[in-house]
Amino acid sequence: MAAGRYLLVVEGKDDKYVIENLWKRHSSQAILPFEIKPEDGVDKLLLNLRVRLKPTDEDAALQRLGIVVDADADLDARWQALCDILTKLGYANAPTQPEPNGTIIQQDEHPVVGIWVMPNNQLPGILEDFIKFLIPPGDLLLGRVKDCVQQIPEQERRFPAERLSKVHVHTWLAWQEEPGKPLGQAITARYLDAHSPHAQQLMDWVRRLFDL
Repeated sequence: MAAGRYLLVVEGKDDKYVIENLWKRHSSQAILPFEIKPEDGVDKLLLNLRVRLKPTDEDAALQRLGIVVDADADLDARWQALCDILTKLGYANAPTQPEPNGTIIQQDEHPVVGIWVMPNNQLPGILEDFIKFLIPPGDLLLGRVKDCVQQIPEQERRFPAERLSKVHVHTWLAWQEEPGKPLGQAITARYLDAHSPHAQQLMDWVRRLFDL
């Protein structure tokens, strides 16, 4: 089966490498049976959905499309934006809320569409909030990271409050044996638990979506 028939679109390269390296830890397959396409941001991803899901000769081979986006601050608004696009493209049965285990939508004469909203389809947040779920339970270093960041005076903080999880995760990675590994490499290095319940849940959704 050509990987191009099964496509997973994500916001950026970090999402791509996280999912790719999780899959490699969960599968014996050397080559991914689906393509992962980073879209350089959520706005571009949403815009391109209209093109990807329109039936054309060029895209006729597309059978299943996965979508991974951050909830950011408003999960409901992100979900509604996705559903509005799908409804206009002929998908009549999108649920009113994301399924906790990842959503999969089937519509006659349309590609199967799966949606995963980071971090876990239920909470606002971003990729790094999902990564936090992969930090081993009881890890003392994460607590020290949070304490250190909390001690930074408000006027000296150079990051917005909504990116606090990103600060926590990348500071935590900076304090590992090999400091500063990107998120995907941190999975390969086993700093992160690729078999945590949340990682397992995401991989189960990928398997269901792509019928693997």
